Amino acid sequence: MNTKKLKELVLDLAIHGKLVPQDPNDEPASVLLERIRAEKERLVKEGKIKKSKKSATSDKGAYGK
Repeated sequence: MNTKKLKELVLDLAIHGKLVPQDPNDEPASVLLERIRAEKERLVKEGKIKKSKKSATSDKGAYGK
């Protein structure tokens, strides 16, 4: 197997969650991202962090969700 095919195989396995055991109790990434967004918003309101130039409330991420 050549290097390119090996890289493709590893990437495919990683994308499908086959490289490490998966915990069915883990929350979906969308839920985690929403919790992070809410926490950042709370910290901005408390004045503990500054609002980023790209607003956390309008930032939809790389996939527009």
